[in-house]
Amino acid sequence: MFQKLIRFLKAFWHIFSRPSVYFSLGFLTVGGFIGGVLFWGGFNTALEATNTETFCVSCHEMRDNVFQEIQPTIHFTNRSGVRATCPDCHVPHDWTDKIARKMQASKEVWGKIFGTIDTREKFLEHRLEMAAREWRRFEANDSLECRNCHEEAAMDLTRQSPRAAAAHERYLIEGDKTCINCHKGIAHELPNMAGIEGWE
Repeated sequence: MFQKLIRFLKAFWHIFSRPSVYFSLGFLTVGGFIGGVLFWGGFNTALEATNTETFCVSCHEMRDNVFQEIQPTIHFTNRSGVRATCPDCHVPHDWTDKIARKMQASKEVWGKIFGTIDTREKFLEHRLEMAAREWRRFEANDSLECRNCHEEAAMDLTRQSPRAAAAHERYLIEGDKTCINCHKGIAHELPNMAGIEGWE
């Protein structure tokens, strides 16, 4: 078996490394360009297909847990009709940041394959760990996904409660903290935080 693989790889490399006998350079260039466009189109189509709420909730782990929790919140239904979907909060909009996030999220596929959180009990057992990972990511990127919809420049502090306006002016605008530092649990239930240092 191993010898067959070695022979195949040698034959492939021999064909791959020699100049073409049958096709012209122009044909290979145009063919390579068309192949590249098809690959890029397919890649982007797959990327956008995995960047929808429908895709996110196709796993029962998400549909039966966090998706149920977001539905009663203002991010899901409100007077303006503007709704945040899973990718709005968990996938950056810029292409390079989106690719980096998709690469990070690929390890979450392992959790699906191996059933790490396939029951409600397992989900709750791992909930704090998963939430803390997301909070660290939001802190590291200065709550980039929040800022895609909520712009500091558009915030009218005079229309906020005195407490919210003071907190935003003191922490957010001066850059001491980021959105997630104060708004944990804004769209999903908080995990059991008992015994965690600094949590009130």
